[in-house]
Amino acid sequence: MWRKLSSSRYAACAASGLLSLGAAMVASAASATPAAAPAPTASAATTLAQWHDQKLKFDYTGFTALYTCDGLEGKVRQILLSFGARSDLKVHATGCDYGSSRPSKFAWVTAEFSALAPAPDPAPADAVKAHWVKVQLAPNRPSFMGDGECELVEQIRDLLQKGFALRKTEYRTRCVPHQVSMADYSVSTEVLMPIADH
Repeated sequence: MWRKLSSSRYAACAASGLLSLGAAMVASAASATPAAAPAPTASAATTLAQWHDQKLKFDYTGFTALYTCDGLEGKVRQILLSFGARSDLKVHATGCDYGSSRPSKFAWVTAEFSALAPAPDPAPADAVKAHWVKVQLAPNRPSFMGDGECELVEQIRDLLQKGFALRKTEYRTRCVPHQVSMADYSVSTEVLMPIADH
């Protein structure tokens, strides 16, 4: 049920980092720690991989969902971690019109992170054991993704495709400004993730 925001509801949504135009969004973008989600499906085969450091940027323009800069940083961080980025990543958003804690239509995002890619043959000494893991981006998949985030998924696409080794990718967005649909975005792909030592 969508409804107009009162001033108190506006403040609450602004504090969470994500605001839908004229509607209260249930999901919070401010947390940098991913919420619990079903475990991704991993292939049984082991692949040798290497960490690659990179610095990538994208611009965000929101018509349906407005983020604070702090909230946008947290949301992008969650997405990158779900795609297998190493936990020492850094995400910085600038350009928010009214400061980092107020929702804005525009922001410029810079992400510095390390991601795995298949190692050459013969494998170098710093190669790690990894496997291909299926990941998804859709409303509630993972659970930190909310309704109305189609524009972010659409605009972060190049960063994800340049920054990660992906295979079997299906990337679909159908964003309509000022409208929210459960079926407006869906991403399914496989990414390389390290195999934890036991």
